[in-house]
Amino acid sequence: MSAPRIVVVGDALLDRDVSGTSTRLSPDAPVPVVDVDAVFASPGGAGLAALLCAEPPSVGAGPTAVAVTLLAPAADDAAGRELAGSLGEVALERLGHEGGTRTKTRVRSSGQTLVRVDEGGPGTPVGVTTEQVAAVLAGADAVLVSDYGGGVTRDPAVRAALEDHARTGVVVWDPHPRGGAPVPGCTLVTPNAAEAAATLEGSGPGSPRELAGVLRRHWGARAVAVTAGADGAYLATTTGTALVPAAPVQNTDPCGAGDRFASAAALALGGGADVTAAVETAVEAAGQWVAAGGAATYRTRRAAGVHARPALHPGAERLPREVQELLGEVRGRGGTVVATGGCFDVLHAGHIASLDAARRLGDALVVLLNSDDSVRRLKGPGRPVVGEADRARVLGALRSVDAVVLFDEDDPRAALNLLRPDVWVKGGDYTPEQLPEAVDVRGWGGRVTVLPYLSGRSTTAILQRAGRER
Repeated sequence: MSAPRIVVVGDALLDRDVSGTSTRLSPDAPVPVVDVDAVFASPGGAGLAALLCAEPPSVGAGPTAVAVTLLAPAADDAAGRELAGSLGEVALERLGHEGGTRTKTRVRSSGQTLVRVDEGGPGTPVGVTTEQVAAVLAGADAVLVSDYGGGVTRDPAVRAALEDHARTGVVVWDPHPRGGAPVPGCTLVTPNAAEAAATLEGSGPGSPRELAGVLRRHWGARAVAVTAGADGAYLATTTGTALVPAAPVQNTDPCGAGDRFASAAALALGGGADVTAAVETAVEAAGQWVAAGGAATYRTRRAAGVHARPALHPGAERLPREVQELLGEVRGRGGTVVATGGCFDVLHAGHIASLDAARRLGDALVVLLNSDDSVRRLKGPGRPVVGEADRARVLGALRSVDAVVLFDEDDPRAALNLLRPDVWVKGGDYTPEQLPEAVDVRGWGGRVTVLPYLSGRSTTAILQRAGRER
């Protein structure tokens, strides 16, 4: 796909995370005391959506380079200048702003938010003309309306320009309960289930599937995707409504998943995808976002810089040369390395499902494969059925697998410490804390994710059936 030009229209704000630890209560009130370790600030609201448009997700065949413009009210105060200065390559087109910059400060301890303090506002646009907005929208391959209830989508001049653009252009609208209704003709509207239900409160159906169809007609949109968390999204078009399912991920922090969903959909549509393909891409991207730790992790990593990735162990020269080159290429562009491991003897549908799900969590998947000797110690003298060379070759031919590394130990910790992936994925019904390698992974700043097995599939069951048939 060619590099699209995306215009994000909406309410920008400044997000701050005050991160620390809390081990005691205040002597003057029964509230926790947080010893601050760091403060991270980053654009929020439509500002976050614009940043995500400038950083395409690693799913589908989407664009790798995007020109992004943010059209939003921006105050001329210290927080506003910090917001504008942190947009990176995103171009800011300022609208008049009422009041101080809206700022959301979250005080967090051990990854949990204790309290959020909101300042500034109201942030409504002032002195806006339709001609001013239309000039920014002109030539956009896709327009993303990121509504955060500050008043941009209720402004008559902004609405008139957006309605005119929606007649012939691509408009993706991410609504907010306090915002204006999507203008008629939107290509795609992306409410979550709660927002969809609130729109038709007291007069509409209850299920996300039904809501999607009713809202498409209610808003006069070409398509509506009601996001339903771990289930995926219900996409309603002129031909009906269907579920676009999500891959299972461990839900750590879903904050910002709606922005990732809407931005991924806008990028795909701006690059020429049809609405179904765009929503499929958006569902995958939102799943990756949640699995990677959500908005708080994104802000922390962004504050540290894209190159602040887990480093290779000094003994990494023991890894195959092609694996070293893969790691250098992925991390050189700020990507995410995912690893998983196992015997993978007699490859079956359960293996494929797990590998596909793992690959969706990042930009490259490395499989740590037990050697023949390791499999024999773990499974018994009759295993493996397929030798290590053939198992590695078959795995390497899968579209979800970028590299395979053999290891001879009974567990993958030694190989993991050479590879140091950003995400370590295991299949099963246990928790990350039950994995002995979890301490190692977290020690270099990585994450552990457990994906459930595909029910009814196992190598042992296949071999038992084959034995009975003989």
